[in-house]
Parts: sequence; C-alpha cells; structure tokens
Amino acid sequence: MSVQSNNQGRAYEFICINTLQEEINKIRKSEIVKNSAYFADERAWNSIDEHLKGQLIKSANAAVSTIFEMEPMILEKDDDVVKLTIQTDDQGKEGDVRDIVISRANVSWEIGLSIKHNHFAVKHSRIAKNLDFAKKWFNVPCSQEYWGEIKPIFSRLEILKSQNVRWSDVENKDKTIYVPLLTAFKNEIINANKKDSSIPRNMVEYLLGEFDFYKIISVDAKRLTQIESFNMHGTLNHSTKTVKSKIFIPVVDLPTRIVSFDFKPNSSNTLELYMDNGWQFSFRIHNAETMVVPSLKFDIQIVGMPTTIISINCLWK
Repeated sequence: MSVQSNNQGRAYEFICINTLQEEINKIRKSEIVKNSAYFADERAWNSIDEHLKGQLIKSANAAVSTIFEMEPMILEKDDDVVKLTIQTDDQGKEGDVRDIVISRANVSWEIGLSIKHNHFAVKHSRIAKNLDFAKKWFNVPCSQEYWGEIKPIFSRLEILKSQNVRWSDVENKDKTIYVPLLTAFKNEIINANKKDSSIPRNMVEYLLGEFDFYKIISVDAKRLTQIESFNMHGTLNHSTKTVKSKIFIPVVDLPTRIVSFDFKPNSSNTLELYMDNGWQFSFRIHNAETMVVPSLKFDIQIVGMPTTIISINCLWK
C-alpha cells in the first residue's frame, strides 16, 4: 500500500470514529480512547486536502444511521459509557481485522468495523522462503514437499536481490516464479484439506479475522458508502431489552469443503478458490517492491459471498 493510500485509509478511520461519537453523544454519553492509533489517524487526517476531507465526512455521515439501525445496543440509554477504540496494527496481525471497536462497560457486548477507502481487498499476506503460511493460516505446518518446491525459487530471488535487479527486468518471471510458487501454494492447501476437514473454515477465519464485523467501504466515485455484514459467529445485530434491530443481519455459514482451487483462466499469477456455502476468493501474487526481494505479496479478494452476507449501499447527501 502506498503512503498516500495508507494516509487516506487512516484519515477515513479518524472521521468515522469522530462522526460516531458526535452522533452517539446526541443520545447518550460516549468517549474515544486516545491511543497511539488514534493520534496516527489524526495526523493522517491533517495531512489530506480539504476536498477529500469533505468527501470522507459525507461518507462517514452516510453510514452512521444504518449502523445504529443494525446495532441498537449502541444507543440504548444506560449509565455506562460507549467506548470507541481504534485498534493498533499489532491487533490486526493477530487475526483481528476490525479497525474500530465499539463497546460498553456494563454489558458483555462489542462490535467491530473494518474501514476501507476505495478498495475491497481482504488481506495482503506474504509468501517467503521461511514463512510457514499454513501454520499461520490454518494451524497446520507446511510439509517438507512444499519447502522443497519453493527453495530453488527463493534461492534465485536472493541471488537477484544481491545483484540489485529490478522486478521489471526479471525475464520470464511468470513461468519461473509466479506459476511454480502458486502451484506449490495450491497443492499445499489441497493436500492439507484432504487430511483435515476444518481447513476451509480455518482459512476463511484467517482471511476475514476471528471476530465478526461490519465492513464500511467508502466508494468515492459512486458517492456511496457500502456496508457489508460478516456475522459468522452470531455476535452482531443484538437487540436491547426494549428495542429490536430495524435491519435483520443473519448468521453466515462458514465453508465445509473446497469445491475447486486452480489458476484463473488465461492467468499465470492468480488462483481462484471456490468453496461451498457461497465462498469464493481470488489470490493474485505480485511483487510489492521495485527491486527484487525474496518475498512476494498476495492481493486477496472476495469474488463471491454467501447470500447471508448483507450488503447495503448508503448514498451520500
């Protein structure tokens, strides 16, 4: 992610959390936790131009009322304080994709928001010489076969790095790097799945995080804010003792089996994964740096979702 994109994403988090507090305080008391992540977002907000600030304000305002309709626990009048927290990057690395967490002290309840500015990517995981992706993704160590397949590829990349070669100057990188790496990656997942039926579920929980959340996506070009519900464990959409949610959010069924996992037609750098219950992902491998390094990144996208993931478009005013 570029510095500009990172700053815009952080700025969007900043205005979202402040808009939430402003609207909640009209009904009941709330407070923002002023941690290091909050101050980083504040600096990002101060770095962007006034035009973009105006767009992000409209985007945040468009989403808030719908969030309240889905989550009446936020506005329930009580003596406690609604706490709004921007999570640190370390928490995201530990399997929590939520950028903003909303909680209350007097009840065992919290919800999370994943904040995205003009992009829909799930994760940008890496693949590297000594990185045990399987252990990280679904708690099964990579096999010796996998390590053997990727070793010569990364050995070559280390030599190219020592020679200060640019990625753009690497010849036949599709056939000599991308295809064999993706093939080893694909085979490792398929073989692990044959031995452990929990692999599909564990993969989705890795890709989307261990906690339920709403994804808030600002789509500036269309002047709308999209809200998607990922209620995989039934922790979202709780009514209060007196108020029911105005928008029903169903629980999402996680996958139980892999239907198909192979290269995208006419592509040498992208795999497509199809699982039951409507889950579909694409994995595009790419070099994230100008110069060759012995590490590559995945751009992972959801290309198909269960019908129980509700998507709501909130138009800007």
